Amino acid sequence: MALFIVMAVLLPSQLQYFKLSTTMSKKTKREADIEEEVNTTSNQSDTTTTPEEAEVVEQLSVEDQLTVDLQQEKDKFLRLFAEFENYKKRTSRERVELFQTASKDVMVSMLPILDDFERALLHIDEDKEAEELRKGVLLIYNKLLNALQQKGLATIEVRAGDTFNADHHEAITQIPAPTADLKGKIIDVIEKGYKLGETVIRFPKVIIGQ
Repeated sequence: MALFIVMAVLLPSQLQYFKLSTTMSKKTKREADIEEEVNTTSNQSDTTTTPEEAEVVEQLSVEDQLTVDLQQEKDKFLRLFAEFENYKKRTSRERVELFQTASKDVMVSMLPILDDFERALLHIDEDKEAEELRKGVLLIYNKLLNALQQKGLATIEVRAGDTFNADHHEAITQIPAPTADLKGKIIDVIEKGYKLGETVIRFPKVIIGQ
């Protein structure tokens, strides 16, 4: 009987403690849920960009892209301009050379005639009785030479004793040098050389010493 009385006294106290523990557990769980929701909202607010901020970033990106595109177009324009300037210089140079060498074939065909005049003058100089003939031939030769020179023909100056240069002279033959200082040098000029403008149309033919 006493046992039942004790149980009757303790049972309500235990029930009340159980209810209190359950209430506290629920309250703690709810607080944890609220705290987690608050933290999640805070994190989202930290990582989320507002539309205004996104617009500013987008504007900056567009300006940067426009700057890059503008620089690329400037570089392309400068390259094209440089290429065009080189093209103008090249075509201008080629045009001048074309004008200077347009009569190249005619000039080349006239060179043997000049050679014949020079040989005739040398032969006439040996004949003391042909002075008047020499003057007439010399007059015609000078007129022809002057007319060709006005069209751009020029003689390549070469003299005996000059150093032989394979880029500017054509060696016909080699002979023993009369003196040691003439070895590898021009001994005699067999045929004159000519150029039209800056273009060589006939190299001088020479004999060199060895």
